[in-house]
Amino acid sequence: MRLGLGGRNGAHRGGGEPEAPQEEPWGPPPVIEVRSLRKTYGHGDATVRALGGPPDPVTGESPGVDLLVEQGDMVAVMGSSGSGKSTLMNILGCLDVPTSGRYLLDGIDVGGLDEHQLSLVRNRKIGFVFQSFNLVPRTPALAQVELPLAYAGVRTAERRRRALAALALVGLADRVDHRPNELSGGQQQRVAVARALVTAPAMLLADEPTGNLDSHSTEEVLSIVDRLNASGRTVVLITHEDEVARHAKRVIRLVDGQVVADVRQAPVEGPPPALRDPGIFAAHSPQALSASGGGAL
Repeated sequence: MRLGLGGRNGAHRGGGEPEAPQEEPWGPPPVIEVRSLRKTYGHGDATVRALGGPPDPVTGESPGVDLLVEQGDMVAVMGSSGSGKSTLMNILGCLDVPTSGRYLLDGIDVGGLDEHQLSLVRNRKIGFVFQSFNLVPRTPALAQVELPLAYAGVRTAERRRRALAALALVGLADRVDHRPNELSGGQQQRVAVARALVTAPAMLLADEPTGNLDSHSTEEVLSIVDRLNASGRTVVLITHEDEVARHAKRVIRLVDGQVVADVRQAPVEGPPPALRDPGIFAAHSPQALSASGGGAL
């Protein structure tokens, strides 16, 4: 188990910024390291076990969730409503805290951080992409992407340079002055992806990123995510859509707050499935199978 915040005992500087972890001699730490994670709400007979599974009849303890995500992986977390995937996403995104268990993000043990330190971790370590885009109304794309850098105290010229580069990366170099109401749904989500990437986070965390998009825009956004992962970006997708999950290198399924399946679709090293063999990937898409009258994968 790797230690959390810099020192040998995992201590951090009180009230200050979380210390950067020291890279181990055998390589960088996992981006996500979760051990025995549990989340419950309520007490007694009203207890709701959102994450961790049902209690053991003998010990009364839930098994908890264990999860390790290495740098460069692309993981899809799937599950129906009530499966625990949204709870897990909120904990991985440092938007909520577990009832018990341990979570290390890029080598930092977030369990002992105060709210100020958590906000720094969210800003610098996680790039969020949400289903509803979460763009600021009447604000140009360039300013939208600059926002996380402004919160981080980056100077104006550097903010602009990095935001322009991020927008170019998602194919929107010619839309920097456009406001949300002047962009299609797919373009708005690409602005959100650029905003998530501009701080060079350890992880891109996407919650149903194509849920509000048509099929064409969905493919556009997923192709960008594929290329980002192929370049080494770690991606975690929260989704209930098989078409989204097939882009991932690894698919984890949750039922009643427990991991019931963990399937590797492509190695951590190398491109995601859509880029490993584009012809085969396209031929096995639902649209292609439907057009050909169906067929076995």
